[in-house]
Amino acid sequence: DDFMERTPFKEQKRHQQKHSGPKAERKKLKKQEGSTEEDGRKRNPKAFSVQSAVRMAKTFHRSQDIKTKKHHIPHVDRTPLEPPPIVIVVVGPPKVGKSTLIRCLIKNFTRQKLGDICGPVTIVSGKKRRLTFMECNNDINTMIDLAKVADLVLMLIDASFGFEMETFEFLNICQVHGFPRIMGVLTHLDSFKNNKTLRKTKKNLKHRFWTEVYQGAKLFYLSGMVYGEYQIQEVKNLGRFISVMKFRPLVWQTSHPYVLVDRMEDLTDPERVRTDPKCDRTVSLYGYLRGTHLKNKGQVHIPGVGDFQVADVNFLPDPCALPEAQKKRALNEKERLLYAPMAGVGGVVYDKDAVYIDLPASHVNQQQEEVRPTTELVQSLIDTHATLDAKMAASKVSLFSGSATLDSTDVEEGPREECVWDPNTQRKRRKVVFTEKEEEDVSGSSDDDEDGDVDSEDGDQEEQEEDEDEDNLSTFLKDARAESDETEKTVTDAPPAKKQKVEGGKKRGEESAEVPAFADSEDDLEMSEEESEEEGENVRAGDSGHCSEEDEEESGDDDDGEEEEDDKEESEDESMEEDDAAGATMKKQTARGLRWKEGLQQKASEAFLRQQKAAPNLRKLVYGSVVEADDSDDEEQELGGLFRVSRPQNSKKSQANGVDSSRFDPDASHNWDLEEMLNSIRDCFVTGKWEEDQDAATLLKEDEELYGDFEDLETGKVHKGQTGEQDQAENDEDDADDDDNESLVKVDDDEVQKKKRLEKKQRLKERFNAEYDDEDATYFDDLKEEMQKQAELNRAEFADVDDETRVQYEGFRPGMYVRLEISSLPCEFVTNFDPHYPIILGGLGASEGNVGYLQMRLKKHRWYHRILKTRDPLILSLGWRRFQTIPLYHIEDHNGRHRLLKYTPQHMHCGASIWGPVTPQGTGFLAVQSVAGTKANFRIAATGVILDLDKSVTIVKKLKLIGYPYKIFKNTSFIKGMFNTVLEVAKFEGASVRTVSGVRGQIKKALSTPPGAYRATFEDRLLMSDVVFLRSWYPVSVPQLYNPVTSLLLPAGQKDSWAGMRTLGQLKHDLGIRNKPNTDSLYKPVVRAPRHFNRLHIPKELQKALPFKSKPKQQQPKGKTPRDLQRPSVIREPHEKKVAALLLALSTVHNHKRKKAHTAQHAKHKEFLQQKEKLEEAKLKRQKEARKKLYRIQGQVDQKKSRSSLKGAPQDD
Repeated sequence: DDFMERTPFKEQKRHQQKHSGPKAERKKLKKQEGSTEEDGRKRNPKAFSVQSAVRMAKTFHRSQDIKTKKHHIPHVDRTPLEPPPIVIVVVGPPKVGKSTLIRCLIKNFTRQKLGDICGPVTIVSGKKRRLTFMECNNDINTMIDLAKVADLVLMLIDASFGFEMETFEFLNICQVHGFPRIMGVLTHLDSFKNNKTLRKTKKNLKHRFWTEVYQGAKLFYLSGMVYGEYQIQEVKNLGRFISVMKFRPLVWQTSHPYVLVDRMEDLTDPERVRTDPKCDRTVSLYGYLRGTHLKNKGQVHIPGVGDFQVADVNFLPDPCALPEAQKKRALNEKERLLYAPMAGVGGVVYDKDAVYIDLPASHVNQQQEEVRPTTELVQSLIDTHATLDAKMAASKVSLFSGSATLDSTDVEEGPREECVWDPNTQRKRRKVVFTEKEEEDVSGSSDDDEDGDVDSEDGDQEEQEEDEDEDNLSTFLKDARAESDETEKTVTDAPPAKKQKVEGGKKRGEESAEVPAFADSEDDLEMSEEESEEEGENVRAGDSGHCSEEDEEESGDDDDGEEEEDDKEESEDESMEEDDAAGATMKKQTARGLRWKEGLQQKASEAFLRQQKAAPNLRKLVYGSVVEADDSDDEEQELGGLFRVSRPQNSKKSQANGVDSSRFDPDASHNWDLEEMLNSIRDCFVTGKWEEDQDAATLLKEDEELYGDFEDLETGKVHKGQTGEQDQAENDEDDADDDDNESLVKVDDDEVQKKKRLEKKQRLKERFNAEYDDEDATYFDDLKEEMQKQAELNRAEFADVDDETRVQYEGFRPGMYVRLEISSLPCEFVTNFDPHYPIILGGLGASEGNVGYLQMRLKKHRWYHRILKTRDPLILSLGWRRFQTIPLYHIEDHNGRHRLLKYTPQHMHCGASIWGPVTPQGTGFLAVQSVAGTKANFRIAATGVILDLDKSVTIVKKLKLIGYPYKIFKNTSFIKGMFNTVLEVAKFEGASVRTVSGVRGQIKKALSTPPGAYRATFEDRLLMSDVVFLRSWYPVSVPQLYNPVTSLLLPAGQKDSWAGMRTLGQLKHDLGIRNKPNTDSLYKPVVRAPRHFNRLHIPKELQKALPFKSKPKQQQPKGKTPRDLQRPSVIREPHEKKVAALLLALSTVHNHKRKKAHTAQHAKHKEFLQQKEKLEEAKLKRQKEARKKLYRIQGQVDQKKSRSSLKGAPQDD
């Protein structure tokens, strides 16, 4: 260790790329050529050949599988051009940071702070996206309602505690009603002191979250709080994900119109309310329409209140409108709108029955300078002493606060424009330069001043259109500024003011520039100065200005650093504005006057002329750009002989001075009788001389050349092309002069025609290739294209119709801000109104307002701790509604019978029948047993889906009828006690019956007496002790209970305590009723009497045939011995007893000795036998050996004899 400490750590040598040498040269060459895969294939074909066909097939299949897995079934895109705000529901248990997160996200998007989050808060988050935030409290009613309307759910999870039941309950609610996009957010991560524990917890929570949602679901980590808010960068990242998220349409939402209400007004006559406080109310509800088109006078359901008829629907101007389409990167401050009426944003608080407007202190103290011009106007009207015409003569106007007042002659005043070429973006930037006395801070509102990170880079195309504007405007502003002040000083730090809106700014022939158009109020004129400031400093290098906010947000970490710089500059700008505001107030007080009254007569006359001039330019509307042909070759400058630099403003300067003859000018009226005046506009019309690429005749001719001959497949008529069939056309021509001319042309232009024909063929070939050589086009692509065409068709249908007419045809379209008037709402809805609880208006389909029988498939939730009992009331969330009903559970047997179940099966689906609102088939539902309060256990009792909407399913329950035999004849018996009348028996004739012992039988016919008795036959003879039963099925009727959960009508603070019908068990518990059991159902000890069977009777003939063993023996059982034969008992004397005892002892000893001797003798004998056995064995062995020896000798003798017999007799014999 000491050695390691002493030796300094040697840094590893970095790799240095070679800049010279053969290797470097090769690399340079490679880079220049840009060697492709094609070169590799040519150079080394073997390396690119197929090595293994099997492996190639596998990789191909795998890539196709991966590609196909990404496909969704394409839907027709029905989102309107201006989509409604996205509903973001923030869910989580109490005290997990829901309100804080909403506040931080709102601050991130709009730079505004919000206090209490009440009701929906709508904000503009991007150029094409608005968001509505809604906080979901810990009431299961709210969770169910908001899950139905949510587009995105932010699930807050307390990491220090772990998952809570509310999270899983909400996930299950979402699974049933259509799964919205879900993003998890982990909070309270700063409570972990140990980093390892933190990592482990994050991992565990993430994997559990993935299990519930889907693998790879996004989980955000909010690492800690800074001054009571989450860290800016983390909130910004979350905001980025939200603003680029794509949404998949959910079936229920896309097929039903719905409104998340953000404002409520009571329209009931106050006098009526005073006389009868409990009268039904007429209420106006406001909100964005979502889902599908809403028809007027339709039916809606308000969850928590009930079904209502809509009295009237109107669409209103959008309170939180999207900004106008502009090619710029971010929104400016005025476009960062925030709309939250229930939360009291903007000084307006909507109460139950009143609207409170929070007025600024300026209404009291008129010397306060931060007064808006509108307020100034109102106050000056109050304080006025002189009449209007008396002040008209001395009227003057001031365009900019703090600048010199002008007469009607000096209208040309304003900030100077300076064109600066920006080498980074390769275009001209319009920098605004102010004078010293120009006030930087125009508006008193600090909220509107924060334009720091607005980047209004307009695209090049837009600049070209606007440059004529700027030319006139720049001269106008320069002259005005020169007249206003001699001393000029450029101010670069202060935010530049916006150029005034100029009507008809694109006129070409006007020498004098226009004055600003009328704004709605002086507010708009003054406020508009700060609306579009341009930041030359914090524009990114190489940024074209066409980058959308979404693109930018996905561009990675590199952007973050730059955005932080933007924020710094923004804060610097803000501080500059605040410093200047103090100086501004002094100047404003000196220049204070009722400026809006100055020069009214002059302004009115100018306004009249301006409105005359503002008549629409028909020529421009019909024919596009109003360009006078000007063949100037020096417009474009060449760079290196390759590229041309287009300078839009220079190129248009000569054209901007042309006279626009289609505008009304009071000074220069035109005499249209003169021939030269007519000639000046002749080329504007179809008959005029057009340029070659715009002339209709030329274009038509080109089209004919391109497509040539073709056959109409429907009519079969062949259309000949102009070039292909020219000779035929010449022959058919009647006019001789034309004929001669055309033949001359043909002789002259023969080569030209040939060339044209070749070009036409080439073009046709290219068209064919483009259409048919698309190898990657699949069925999926075709389907997508078809859907795209349908979507475009849908959009184009009513595109040119104004909203008033359009609404009558198609209804109110999604995205509109609508006002729905509903009469006859319960008074409790208004009196107990609580903005923290969402109000949803769900549109109902044609038959969805009716109530009827529903067949459902239901499964008890595996986490619910009890099984469900038939006829116990259950609260269902189905469609928009939450209601209580009484279900009957049943299961389908193999023969199609629906058998009633007393309880739901443990781990299996069963059927359920209810009486409830008619809802389309396939709609999911969930069931809870109670919505009151929070319970420790999981609250969702069951989930399921609607199967049928009729009473076609008959639920039956088993009924056993019992009878007893009273007469038995062989296999026929008479049964009584099962039925009461002959008629009942007649109904069951032919039915099968059974005894408890298993003997089967059939009902034959009713008997006259006793009533209800019948004759039945069985497969065996019955006993009198048998019980006969008949199994029958009895139809059960579904109870008709539909009780909507009216939680929104409860008083504030008690909205989560709705209690409907109680179960039988709850009733007995609450009333203290003990259940008296049925005595027959109790368990009793089984007492069985012994049964006496008759003796077995065997016929005499059978006895003869039986073997002796089985023959019955004629043995009489022994009777008792008679008393006289019984021996009397002997009673001994004491002496005799002693003698007997002694004899017994002696005999015992003798017996013992004898036994002992016998045992010893037995052992001795055993030993003797063993010895004897050994001797026997030895003897046998000896005998065996002797026998062997004997046999051997005998064999030898026999051999000798046989040999000698073969030789013959001896010769000497």
